[in-house]
Amino acid sequence: MNNITADHLARRACVYVRQSTPGQVQNNLESQRRQYALVDRARSLGWQDIDVIDDDLGISGSGTHRPGFERLLRALCDGQVGAVFSIEASRLARNGRDWHTLLEFCSVVGALLIDAEAVYDPRLTNDRLLLGMKGTISEMEVASFRERAHAALLQKAQRGALVRRVPIGYVKGSDDRIEKDPDARIGSTIDLIFRKFAELGSVRQVYFWLDQQQIQLPVVRGPETVREIVWQPARYHAVLSVLKNPVYAGAYAYGRSKTVVRLENGQKQVRRQVQRRREDWAVLILDHHEGYIDWDVYQSNQTMIAHNDNAR
Repeated sequence: MNNITADHLARRACVYVRQSTPGQVQNNLESQRRQYALVDRARSLGWQDIDVIDDDLGISGSGTHRPGFERLLRALCDGQVGAVFSIEASRLARNGRDWHTLLEFCSVVGALLIDAEAVYDPRLTNDRLLLGMKGTISEMEVASFRERAHAALLQKAQRGALVRRVPIGYVKGSDDRIEKDPDARIGSTIDLIFRKFAELGSVRQVYFWLDQQQIQLPVVRGPETVREIVWQPARYHAVLSVLKNPVYAGAYAYGRSKTVVRLENGQKQVRRQVQRRREDWAVLILDHHEGYIDWDVYQSNQTMIAHNDNAR
């Protein structure tokens, strides 16, 4: 407690509150209470001017854009902050770049880092070393969680048992098995798309024909547990998604897309790339369930679609 001086108390205390996902914000209320309780800890240590920064509730701390954290850094740069309160290092950052940036800013302006148990001064060598270790541990925890989660998902997918959301024309049966939708209208509409593509040889021409004939397509709305089927006028991308999805050929595929991470304007941007070569799919199980077309027909369709794209 000797680290706290009159200069620190003359400036503002910032209480940083963060939870990683919207689900945690809704369900893990005890964690929120613990974090907001740091306001009382700041008062007990002598601060009167206290700013609660909770803009980042529901936002990951792994390097993505966080308006609350950026507001905290701006306040530090302006010399307005005497101490930053957070329940643990992982709330402030889950990557080394943000964590060490925060430590450097606090060191330059003479601000303290305070959690539920201790007061740290980043200008002191021992405190800086301990804080650096806390940040590294936090970063390694995230990497470990992700590796274990990915390995578990991949193991389930290799059995063809990882079924998150089935496309239109299918439903989840017992034991999450993929089964054709018993609705005859839905099944006949899916069949019609494949028949017209075999006849016309073009996704765009199939879309034009459906539009001219005023044939509506089924669209799934809502979560999987209470999903609702809505019939809407045909859209090009809806037709394309049916023709390109291997599930309609009775195949189970996992890893058709990959996450691409880039640095743009000094910020980490995570983007999902759907187009991935078939030989790079993580899992492909043929004859996994009943299909609307054969696998050979699916492959022929993909060749035709790729040829049309190249020609255009």
